[in-house]
Amino acid sequence: MSDFEQQTLWSGLAGHETQPPLAERMRPRKLDEFIGQKHILGEGRLLRRAIQADRMQSSIFWGPPGCGKTTLASIIASMTGSAFEKLNAVTSGVADVRKVIKEAEERRTRYGKATYLLLDECHRWSKSQSDSILPAIESGLIRFIGSTTENPMVSMTPAIVSRCRVFEFQPLSTGDVMDALKNALRDPDRGYGREDIRPEEGALEYIAQVAGGDVRTALGALELAVLTTQEEADPQTGKLYKKIDLFTAQESVQKPMLKLDESLYYDMLSAFCKSLRGSDPDAALLWFSRLLYAGVDPKLIMRRVIVHASEDVGLAEPTAMLQAHAAAYALEFVGMPEARIPMAQAIIAVCMAEKSNSVVNAIEAAMEDAKNGSFSAVPVYLRDKSYEIPHKNTPQYLFPHDYPGHFVRQTYLPEGYERRVYYRPTEQGHEGKLKLRHQRRYGADKE
Repeated sequence: MSDFEQQTLWSGLAGHETQPPLAERMRPRKLDEFIGQKHILGEGRLLRRAIQADRMQSSIFWGPPGCGKTTLASIIASMTGSAFEKLNAVTSGVADVRKVIKEAEERRTRYGKATYLLLDECHRWSKSQSDSILPAIESGLIRFIGSTTENPMVSMTPAIVSRCRVFEFQPLSTGDVMDALKNALRDPDRGYGREDIRPEEGALEYIAQVAGGDVRTALGALELAVLTTQEEADPQTGKLYKKIDLFTAQESVQKPMLKLDESLYYDMLSAFCKSLRGSDPDAALLWFSRLLYAGVDPKLIMRRVIVHASEDVGLAEPTAMLQAHAAAYALEFVGMPEARIPMAQAIIAVCMAEKSNSVVNAIEAAMEDAKNGSFSAVPVYLRDKSYEIPHKNTPQYLFPHDYPGHFVRQTYLPEGYERRVYYRPTEQGHEGKLKLRHQRRYGADKE
């Protein structure tokens, strides 16, 4: 950091050592101030009615960071007048839970007051921790509110989830984040309403867009921009003001880091695979890029591309498999980030190829018969000749290359399976030629 940058930073931060961050100061205090989540908090919605009537039951708030989960829990506590306890699943243990339960019992006995327990990162709780609070939840002694960024159906113990109502929070829109930024600039007590802050056109929009639906990130960026910007005098009035230009906005907010938990990883990988199958190169490239950006091992992605080159393309376009393998080789030989280019080529090739799932259907049908067993012996004429015991009147193996077209009809299937058909070629792309060839050789026997 240069001397000027240090001087600017320290001069901007001077006097703010004990002041809470802007995101904390601007945290909504009542439902009317809450931004976003209209699908669960809009007028007449169940969650809003339950909060207003103080009839909230144990719940789990699931959604991305900065979308209002903890804030809503705090609003609930303030609106209902109930006691409010907060624990973090990473730092709390069974002893902490027992203490909360004991205090809740005393509170209810002496004052008839309910207790809410907000548990941040509730997916990190162990089974023993979860079991320790189950009786209190079931009896209504504790109104549990779990806050998590991961799918509770996957990451939490079923006993807790079954006793809670799950509310899924959505990422805030760019417009929602813009509203939060403007509120911070207008608010004279908690924000910058007492100062003359003049954002350049596009500056706030940039922060809101890059924040990716995370209000906390956006307000943090705005705060940094304000605190590190020097005042200047208005040439007409002489009044001091701070101008937040686009460059300052870009410097103040980091590029969005994709927060990839296990559930989101599988969801994105599923979307990527379905895009390959659905012949949409734009969607496939976007999911591919997001997976890479989140730090997913590119080998894992490449394995899926190779599989889908057979599963969804197969013999309709055999070169798709060659493209996939070439990209996998490039990943090993060249490495990242350059290998993303041949990987993208293979992804586009798989997307644009004619599709056929005849290969996967064929192997699945054959595997099903193999699993069921009850095979008869290998026909004598197909057995290994190195230990052959001569038998009279035994059918002889017909060597295909001795016949016209290097093909001769004979049965290769074991007894009882002579009429089995696993591979049914489609008319897609190159496979249409294979179907005609197949029909010429086997006629109706392989239909």
